[in-house]
Amino acid sequence: MIGYSIDGPIACIALRAPPVNALTLALLDELLAALARAAADDAVRAVVLCSDLDRYFCAGLDISVLKDQTPDAIRAVLDRLYTGLLDAQFALGKPSIAAISGAARGGGMTIAVSCNLIVADSGASFGYPEIDVAMIPAIHLAHLPRITGRHRAYELLMTGRAFGPEEAADLGLVARIAKTSALEEAMDLARTLAAKPPAALAAAHAAFMTENDHRASVRRAIDLFCENAAGDEGRKGLATFTERRR
Repeated sequence: MIGYSIDGPIACIALRAPPVNALTLALLDELLAALARAAADDAVRAVVLCSDLDRYFCAGLDISVLKDQTPDAIRAVLDRLYTGLLDAQFALGKPSIAAISGAARGGGMTIAVSCNLIVADSGASFGYPEIDVAMIPAIHLAHLPRITGRHRAYELLMTGRAFGPEEAADLGLVARIAKTSALEEAMDLARTLAAKPPAALAAAHAAFMTENDHRASVRRAIDLFCENAAGDEGRKGLATFTERRR
């Protein structure tokens, strides 16, 4: 479900879980292991995270990990997606870039924004559709207002609408819009970063990643999501979504 390859000083981690790269416990464990592998390899100086699917970066959490599950089972997934991914990126010790071509939704947005930079191409689209299935866009409530400002974040999170790369760049979510391929642009940017003095880059990266209050926000987001998903409205929303998809 996760591809791992090396191109010079760059580790490329690819999501490979057709049809939409939906996030499961197994996929998240493989992703965290790939990030740990890159962190442990001193020859790797930057990491690019991408998708091997044409139309999707990641559609978000697999409904099966939420529907009719206990709060503890849901928490096990969110601990990996939220806390585990946060810790993995902090421990990485080198820049990470998400290359977005196709749809990034919900948990897919969580993976993308966990990286230090996002590069998108004209085929990218973004969104937080959790509210439409009676879920809470939990972690995004914690970090999105810091990126876009409170009022713009509120509109995106509460409407659940999709938006394109130009708007994402205007909001401050996307660092670069690729003229051709997001992956090619991300690899070029990764090579630029990998060529910087390694000790200085590592020290600056560590300082940049230190946010003492963010972990508390993440823990609160996990609690809120678990309470909501296990409640009556959350269960009904997931059941309705499943029936509509069928």
